[in-house]
Amino acid sequence: MNTLAKLSAYGAALALLAVGAYATGSAVGPLDGTATATAASAGPPGGEVAGHGDTHGGAVPETANQPDQPAGLASSRGGYTLTPTAATLTAGTTGELAFRITGPDGAPVTAFDEEHTKRLHLIVVRRDTAGYQHLHPTMDPDGTWRARVDVPAGGVYRAFADFTPTSGPATTLGMDLSAAGTYDPVEPPTSRTARVDGYEVRLDGDLAAGQASRLTLTVTRDGRPVTDLQPYLGAYGHLVALRATDLAYLHVHPEGSPGDGRTPAGPQIRFVAEVPSTGTYRLFLDFQHAGTVRTAEFTVPSGPAGAVNAAQPTSGENGATAAQHGDTHIDTAAGGH
Repeated sequence: MNTLAKLSAYGAALALLAVGAYATGSAVGPLDGTATATAASAGPPGGEVAGHGDTHGGAVPETANQPDQPAGLASSRGGYTLTPTAATLTAGTTGELAFRITGPDGAPVTAFDEEHTKRLHLIVVRRDTAGYQHLHPTMDPDGTWRARVDVPAGGVYRAFADFTPTSGPATTLGMDLSAAGTYDPVEPPTSRTARVDGYEVRLDGDLAAGQASRLTLTVTRDGRPVTDLQPYLGAYGHLVALRATDLAYLHVHPEGSPGDGRTPAGPQIRFVAEVPSTGTYRLFLDFQHAGTVRTAEFTVPSGPAGAVNAAQPTSGENGATAAQHGDTHIDTAAGGH
């Protein structure tokens, strides 16, 4: 193949990738059973950030961000905007992702509250939910955040910035990033048991749309219960849920906390989660043991409200109610941690 033909083929591949990014990023799943769509979830072809264009032609105005919209579907919300320095990644590399968060005055935000030992949590995952990463960027004095991101293959990646600006609301913003290269989409099968590095994690409990639901994750290693989990970011586990259709985002923290005198260090980690709609969800549990953080992945459906176990404020095995155990941090309209 001559040089001109090679360049033409490469250009065609990039064009197909851009169209795929736009089509995928523009799809927003149902909210309470009603299908909606928002350009803020993905942006124009070529991987540009949708929220960055909210004040330009063709973007969804701020008033379209309805109060019940799940977190992470827009890159601009409540006056805050997530803007990358570049909207492309390089497949097959570990590269730097740099971005800023601007406030209602348009200036970069530099003051953030610490939530679970960090000022900002960055989640990066490909649109088919492959390659999940939970990162903690560092911030330059000018408000530019930087993180090293693994990009194993081509495709469209979704990045979520989960933060609380000082004197502002807890917020989760999302943006799409394109990586040119071979894209082989995966479709994870339904699974309630995850195996990683010799550990097995079992998920018990069911999700119900629009209601708080109890989930219990049990960690074993070589068939034996793990009873000495180590604190990671101030908790024994962190659970991120992504709705498969549009990657609507929930970040849930477990009941209790290390050192509170009533929460055991495993083998069970208990959560109360509320998802916004029926459908399929991908769940990612980060836990630490023997000095290493590992991620267990699950794929589960959610049923209609009232069809499965709702979380009730009744006493648990440690003699405390769910409310007493601490925050559940359900990300809905305003986002959260």
